Amino acid sequence: MSWFESFVLGLVQGLTEFLPISSSAHLRLTAAFAGWTDPGAAFTAITQIGTEAAVLIYFRKDIVRIVSAWFRSLTNRSMRSDHDAQMGWLVIVGSIPIGVLGVTFKDQIEGPFRDLRLIATTLIVMGIVLGIADRLAARDEMGGKHRAIRERKSLKELGVRDGLIFGFCQALALVPGVSRSGATISGGLLMGYTREAAARYSFLLAIPAVLASGVFELKDAGEGHVSWGPTIFATFIAFGVGYAVIAWFMKFITTKSFMPFVIYRVLLGLVLFALVATGVLSPHAGESAG
Repeated sequence: MSWFESFVLGLVQGLTEFLPISSSAHLRLTAAFAGWTDPGAAFTAITQIGTEAAVLIYFRKDIVRIVSAWFRSLTNRSMRSDHDAQMGWLVIVGSIPIGVLGVTFKDQIEGPFRDLRLIATTLIVMGIVLGIADRLAARDEMGGKHRAIRERKSLKELGVRDGLIFGFCQALALVPGVSRSGATISGGLLMGYTREAAARYSFLLAIPAVLASGVFELKDAGEGHVSWGPTIFATFIAFGVGYAVIAWFMKFITTKSFMPFVIYRVLLGLVLFALVATGVLSPHAGESAG
């Protein structure tokens, strides 16, 4: 991997990690369109550490408060009813599905799941799911001639059942094209949570999963196509760009619809299908064992 490739891929990672359009799919597609070798699942996992560092800094007050309350609840029974302490447990519970499924399907994630036809399918299908979820949320928030405005749930109403559902939604993002934020936000909206609550828990839930995945994949950084220097460079680029994107996205979702992302996903999926069907791109274009 050249330094220019790592710069472009780090930029793509930072731009797409927090948007509901799938960073892993865009890294895969960038390599395929440019004629580069697929950076691979290891490169993706490690550069995600950069974007998760952005989450740690952006949500630092929330994280410090939650971690502090969780540790105190281990020895102080009265703290166990505290919302922040409960959030600590819910992040742990919600992280179980992706941990188990990530280890179980590791070979598929690094191989068959990176087929461009599968990526096109997940882009379209999950785009439609996000569109439906967004429409239901808008209907509750705006009401109508024959419908009263319906109050949506906040994170204070999050329980173990919903936490696990969020977790299984996040696990869907093991397949490129699904999108971690897209899947968890869609799940949250379908369960009746506000856009802000769904997005906030989505980002908090991603922290242990992404950091664990990145550390687990560190051993592969020096093997094959992925090398230490360019990978670390891309990770720093992803961090800087990712922080700017998350700050913008959290403001965007308070007043705007997800429909621009829905349209983009569906159109990209259709274009990708057309390119593969006409032979412009091979379903395995640029693949590597990186």
